[in-house]
Amino acid sequence: MARPRHVARRRRGRGVALLTVLLLAAVMSALLAVVLDDIRFGLRRGGNTRAVEQARWHALGAEQLARRQLAALAAAPPSSLAGWLDQPMHFPTDHGVVSARLREGGNCFNLNSVVEGAPGQWQRRAHAAEQFDHLLQALGVGAGQSQALADALVDWIDSDAATSPSGAEDLAYTLRRPAYRTAGDLLAEPSELRAIEGFDRVYARLRPHVCAVPTNAPSVVTPDTLADRDAVLLVGLTRGALPLERARGLVQARPPGGWGGTDRFLAHPLLAAPGLREALAEHLTPRPRWYVLDVEVEHAGVQVVMGALLEDSGGAVASLARRWTPEE
Repeated sequence: MARPRHVARRRRGRGVALLTVLLLAAVMSALLAVVLDDIRFGLRRGGNTRAVEQARWHALGAEQLARRQLAALAAAPPSSLAGWLDQPMHFPTDHGVVSARLREGGNCFNLNSVVEGAPGQWQRRAHAAEQFDHLLQALGVGAGQSQALADALVDWIDSDAATSPSGAEDLAYTLRRPAYRTAGDLLAEPSELRAIEGFDRVYARLRPHVCAVPTNAPSVVTPDTLADRDAVLLVGLTRGALPLERARGLVQARPPGGWGGTDRFLAHPLLAAPGLREALAEHLTPRPRWYVLDVEVEHAGVQVVMGALLEDSGGAVASLARRWTPEE
């Protein structure tokens, strides 16, 4: 016997209602899963943000400790720095560890010294450009290429648009893709060399021996903190008058207690050639002015790196620049 129509309609209505409820339940379950994931990821992001912020504070704390220690050592002889420079230090924290290393930041060629003048009026400093040329040659760069690199560096920093004999001004860079122009100002980081014509081929070889301190002052080195690899700096600063082998011998001749000043260093027989002592004297300092602090912090599953450039002005130590990325 056939079922009444109203019974069939009622059953179909119940089926549609049940299907609607099931669909709503599925949609709500999916939305709930999305919301829970968003909450979970939000909490994780918030936790990571707090961990990164705390790690940065740990890094700044290490910088403050380095500044205080350098200030405390201001009256001590330069040889006393040996126990601090290039010595890795580790400080455990509640949720990780802080690793720091303080190194001499002045035993390098100041790239900004190749110009003289003032902002907006930078022009070539000939003898410093020649020093840079000889430094490159001491590192094995050919004479023609070293001259081109020195000219390109000067053209990158100077304020005029005149191209040096082997240099590169704006036109050389506007033809690139992407195009850009010369800086017309002092370098903030040695890694800027990568943007300058020709330096990509020698950057890795040159990088350990150069720096970009925030001044165009001539390069100065500290005899008591020179290492064997720094012998090429002496070759460059004397514009090739001091051969590399003699420069290495001079660095290795440092007495166990240090030179005790620049006069004893300049009196060494390896600097007896006419004019050599005079050429080098203006580039020496009894104690470092610049320091670089490298800090690596591991905290609650995150890692933060910081590099700080410190300046010691007679016991008053200031932080001039910070970098929150690995050094290139």
